[in-house]
This record gives sequence, C-alpha cells and structure tokens, in this order.
Amino acid sequence: MFSLPLAEMSSTMKALSAGLSVEGITMYLFWLGIVGMGAGALYLFMMQGSLTKTYKKVAIVAGIICAVACFHYFRMANIYVESLAMAISTDADGNTVIGKLAAFPTAYRYIDWIITVPLMVLEFPLLLNLGKKGRPLFWSLGLVSLAMLVFAWIAETSVPGSGAWWTNYVISCGCWIVMVGILYTQVTKAAAYLPANFQSTLGVMKGFILIGWIIYPIGFLLALGGNESTREIAYNIADVINKVGFGVACVVAATILSKHEEAGTLPAAD
Repeated sequence: MFSLPLAEMSSTMKALSAGLSVEGITMYLFWLGIVGMGAGALYLFMMQGSLTKTYKKVAIVAGIICAVACFHYFRMANIYVESLAMAISTDADGNTVIGKLAAFPTAYRYIDWIITVPLMVLEFPLLLNLGKKGRPLFWSLGLVSLAMLVFAWIAETSVPGSGAWWTNYVISCGCWIVMVGILYTQVTKAAAYLPANFQSTLGVMKGFILIGWIIYPIGFLLALGGNESTREIAYNIADVINKVGFGVACVVAATILSKHEEAGTLPAAD
C-alpha cells in the first residue's frame, strides 16, 4: 500500500498515525469535545423557547457555556494535534514512535474554565431568582470559583511534584470544598421555598459540582505519572459530561419552575 513519508504528511495525518495510543485517544477526545460542546450549545439554546421569560436566561447561559467551550476545544485540539505531530517519528524498522510532547493547551483550557466555571455556578442564583437578595450568593460563588481556578492554573504551570505544585493544588481543592459547602448550605436554604419536584433536580445540579468535579483533581494528579496526555483524557471526558450534562439539568430545573409559574403555583421568595 502506498503511503507518504512522515515528513510529507500534514500535521493531522501525522497525528493520526498515533492510532489508539494514549496520545491518539487524547486527540480523538479533543475532537469529540468539539462535537459534544457544539451539539450541547445548539440544544440548550433551542430549549429557551419552552421556558417562561423569568427562566429563559438559564438556558441562554447554559448554551453560552457550551458554545464558549466548543470554540476553545477547537483551538485546543489544533494545538494538541500540532504538538503530537511534532513528537512522532519512525524507527529503523518503520514503526511509529511517539516522543514527549513539547506543548499542551493548558493556557487555552484555563481561559475556558475562567469564563465557563463561574457561569456554571452562577446558574444557581439565576434559578433561585432572589433579585437583590441573591447578590451575596452570586458574589461568593463567583469569587470562590475564580480563586479555585487561579490557584489550579499556578499549580498546573509549576513543576509536577514540586512544593509550589502541591501547595497551589491543595489551596485550589480547598476552594472547591468551600464552594460545595456554599451549595449545600446557603443555596439549599435559599431554595427551601421552591416546590418539591424542583428540589430533586437541584440536588442533581449540586451533585455535578460535588461528584462530577472530583475527576478534575484526580486528573491533575495523573500528571505525576509522566505522561500528561492521561491528564488531558480525564479533563476532556469531565468537561463534556459536566458542561453539557449540567446544562441539561439546569434546563430541566428551569422547565419545572416555568410550569409552576405558568400555573400560578410558584411560591414567592421570602
């Protein structure tokens, strides 16, 4: 079978020769992320038509989260493919050899998270519709999520296993724990006046932050294994599940509240 020498291949063609190696699977998951986020954004934007004016913004924000992530996944995939292509060579027997990748799309990933993660946690005060009373909740969730990401970014750009790496990692995890605490105390208390069928969906949303986000600190630790592509695999899977899945849960919750509002059975905030 005729095949081009690696030197004459495009970056994508060279990267595809990685097959089902860890690096190849990582590349495919970046591409899956583009499709998953794009499809999620389209679906969530379409769902706003089924919501009342009060809750349309919940679907709009969820759609924006996925749309922003779709764009960043496109950029991250390109960076990873180029880096993988540069790391691929052939040995004397013509076998594909994958060396150490020179670059990972870490900066793009954290730019994406700094935009999308605060928007995700701010879906909670949007759903509770507390008006000015919800401002403290709005600011506390937003600022804690930003602090979590800033310390994680500092850790991510430090030498794996170093003192700075561990210190900033632990601080970031602490911020996540504080955020979970806010959700299960302040948010739970603020939502107590809302209907019972909404409470179960709210529990699912909080579960995404408590359980779904565990994969991020675990994925972070995978860099200690020496192959940072394993960390990217964890991040890519977690991002699609947590952004699209969380967005769908938000829209389900907004749909429940919209129906109560239309029926005149939605209690007023205290």
